[in-house]
Amino acid sequence: MLQCGFLPSLLENSEIGIFDKIFIDIGDEQSIENDLSTYSSHLLNMKQFLRNADSKSLVLIDEFGAGTEPMVGGAIAESILQRFCEQGTLGVITTHYTNLKHFAANNQGVVNGAMLFDVSKIQPLFKLEIGKPGSSFAFEIARKIGLPEDVLHMASSKVGVDYISFEKYLREISRDKRYWEKKRDNIRISNKKAEEAEKNLEQELMAIKTQRKEILSKAKKEAEQLLAETNRQIENTIRTIKETNAEKERTKEVRAELEGFKEDFQNNLSAQDEAIDKKIEQLKERQKRRKDKLSKEEDSKIAVESKSESKSLEKGDKVKLKDQDVVGEVFEVGPKNAVIVFGNMMTSISIDKLEIISSNEYRKANREVSQPRTSVTVDTHKKRLNFKSEIDLRGFRVDEAIGATQDLVDEALMLGIGQVRVLHGKGNGILRQLIREYLATHPGVKSFADEHIEFGGAGITVVKLDN
Repeated sequence: MLQCGFLPSLLENSEIGIFDKIFIDIGDEQSIENDLSTYSSHLLNMKQFLRNADSKSLVLIDEFGAGTEPMVGGAIAESILQRFCEQGTLGVITTHYTNLKHFAANNQGVVNGAMLFDVSKIQPLFKLEIGKPGSSFAFEIARKIGLPEDVLHMASSKVGVDYISFEKYLREISRDKRYWEKKRDNIRISNKKAEEAEKNLEQELMAIKTQRKEILSKAKKEAEQLLAETNRQIENTIRTIKETNAEKERTKEVRAELEGFKEDFQNNLSAQDEAIDKKIEQLKERQKRRKDKLSKEEDSKIAVESKSESKSLEKGDKVKLKDQDVVGEVFEVGPKNAVIVFGNMMTSISIDKLEIISSNEYRKANREVSQPRTSVTVDTHKKRLNFKSEIDLRGFRVDEAIGATQDLVDEALMLGIGQVRVLHGKGNGILRQLIREYLATHPGVKSFADEHIEFGGAGITVVKLDN
């Protein structure tokens, strides 16, 4: 469109490739007059593509390898795709062949993609997901269209239960993977906030300890001054007694009592110091036990959640909507849906969207709805001032780059920063792709895109956060 003078709808910082040649194979060009079948016309196009395509070419192919016997057509299509890779040709290719999906998963320079599909409603979502192959949903679509059930049952038996189960488990694994990745990210962010709060608490304890030492030191000096004045007063008294020829034994007793009072006072001050140190150690020990307890509770919570998924719903169970904080009580259970009471409202919801929770979690959630939430106060003002919203990952290994990006996003979310920049360079684009695949799974990432061409273009990813 761009090279023909039509302006496509894009973000202002998007980049479009300029190609010397564009090759398109879409539709059916069979011809009785030219003695061409559907597959023959496709092969003629492939011959033209292989002969003329190079690294400056764009190839668009629909239903790659279709039109002939699937095993042979898939093998020829895979060989052609491998030649495109060797030539460095860019392109977008659609197919239903499993061998091409495996080829894309195991070869550098090719990546799978799938248009997402709502299995419960049997309708497309018109959203592209990069990184994994999709399912054809042939049986689901045929059932929705209205093919007889006995025909579908016969087809299932011919395909085999292993294939049907594989497709089903693949979808369930993909769904569970997104759910647990979101759980993991939420737990990691909570742990990071808890660590910050713990560090802040430790600093406050040290400040309190220092402040108490200063107070005690000041009190000691005041007490020593008081004792010195008392000694002077007593010496004056003793001198007066001597001058009046009083008994010497009585004078010794008075002085001994004074020294005993002084020694007891100093011992009390030392005991107070030891008591304060002991209190601080007890606070640290209590803090450590609380941290271990929270860790165990989190592990048990995950175990209960995974266990609750396998438990069947019953009337009276407490449930919550998956990935949400809305809780309710089961009023009636059907084959696929359940009637749930949410406060004063009753509604029917698919069982797949519900998650069983304990009575304590149910009561806690209701209290949180009725009362304003409180959170640990952490001094983030200084951290916000010192926060760097850009990270340079050039030269990093993949695992190091993903970890650094994860830390940057988590800290930005905790501090309420709305946007960060990840400098990964252009190169062959592998590091850029892997970082963006991670960003696509992070629940706190609202969107990401290339930086404006004037400020680095495809070498920098601008990440907008959901704050």
